[in-house]
Amino acid sequence: MANRAGSSSAPRENPPTEEGEEELIYGGESGWVEARTSCDHLSSLSFDLTHIPTPDTPCHICEHPDENWLCLCCKEVLCSRFVNKHMLNHYHNTSHSLALSYSDLSVWCFSCDAYLDAQVIRQLRPVYETAYLLKFGEAPPSRAV
Repeated sequence: MANRAGSSSAPRENPPTEEGEEELIYGGESGWVEARTSCDHLSSLSFDLTHIPTPDTPCHICEHPDENWLCLCCKEVLCSRFVNKHMLNHYHNTSHSLALSYSDLSVWCFSCDAYLDAQVIRQLRPVYETAYLLKFGEAPPSRAV
């Protein structure tokens, strides 16, 4: 799960480089993207990520029930770029970089433009485990890291 690209199975392309060339994200050609194991934006995480809204919480703006993300900085629940883009707008308005998808429990850093491995990054494990427990009613399976 940590290595899945989330809602899209198509390869993702980065914006053009200075030379005007586009770079494919590592693993993108096979339909998945390798999640990063570090991020410079972890200092913006909320102090208490063990008390979070439930995965069935609708978007706080449009009330859409699906494809919602949890802001890991302020704990607001907002819909994805595939619905009404409220989480993306939230990032642009607040610079809150980190969000957890309630669809597949992946973690995205908007500033890094990358998925993060929530099972490997120590600071993300508590929110991943809490979200998993709330979504599935049991602790996540152990993974050798």
